[in-house]
Amino acid sequence: MWITCGQTCELPVDTHVLSGASGTCYQAQNVRAFRRTIPWNPAPTLTLRGASNYLTKRLTNNKSATGVAQNMGSAHTEGITPGRQCEPLPMPAGVLAADLASPRSGYVIALLNQKGGSGKTTLATHLAGELAFDGARVVLIDADPQASASDWAERRIQNGQKRLYGVFGLARESLHVEVPQIARTADFVVIDGPPRTAAITRSALLAADLVLIPVQPSAYDIWASGDMVRAIEEARLYKPALRAAFVINRRVVGTVIGREARSALADQPLPALAAEIAQRISFADNVAAGRLVREQDPNSAAACEIARLAAHVREALQ
Repeated sequence: MWITCGQTCELPVDTHVLSGASGTCYQAQNVRAFRRTIPWNPAPTLTLRGASNYLTKRLTNNKSATGVAQNMGSAHTEGITPGRQCEPLPMPAGVLAADLASPRSGYVIALLNQKGGSGKTTLATHLAGELAFDGARVVLIDADPQASASDWAERRIQNGQKRLYGVFGLARESLHVEVPQIARTADFVVIDGPPRTAAITRSALLAADLVLIPVQPSAYDIWASGDMVRAIEEARLYKPALRAAFVINRRVVGTVIGREARSALADQPLPALAAEIAQRISFADNVAAGRLVREQDPNSAAACEIARLAAHVREALQ
């Protein structure tokens, strides 16, 4: 940090760091003045802008907020027969009909939930993999201090699996500054968010184009999702184009609560994606091996569910 004493000096100031200051004495925090005994021509004046504050100031200038997105719920089949062709579920008209910001090279998808154990990392790694298999350039940001996604990527390398996308650990509060820079070189940036870390979550919300909230079909998980809904509503005050939706995850097929999960979410102000992810042992087995369910069996029920999720995400971002 540089400060000026406000006094003029006879010798020209050294403009190696700050330029255009001829005739003024600049001093550093160590209270030493830097001068040259031989005059030289001052360098052109630099325009400085604080990168970390610029985005936030620009967002906070917009005080409007968007309305609630339309309900995305639709009828969902109870199960998927392994081996059949995976087709995306029909997307209701007007889904997440909020205008995105000006087009750029990559979209940012954040999987966030303040409650732990909702399956964010499993969905984040599989969604990123599905997008990469479709030919997109994908980067996964591990914003969870527990670094579960990074551990999965390391296990994948140890087992000799092919690299599908880059995984970077960025569990810090400057995501809204750093992620847009990363998105310039990718088609999709997927953020695996942390539980119970409000500052990082708020930064991820400002960085995201689409927020997915994984929620298990239980009353406790649905009640706990209220904090995340309020955080999204606050973020929309600064970023009105932010889109958000629930993703029903780990649904136990054939149970009453599994069928009633969508009805329970109907009272929430955010929609729920029609694609649902069931509780399947194949997810746990493949994660432990550093694989994706698609790599084990591309026609399995689990792989079809992830493919449907990816299709809905793509349509939501159009």
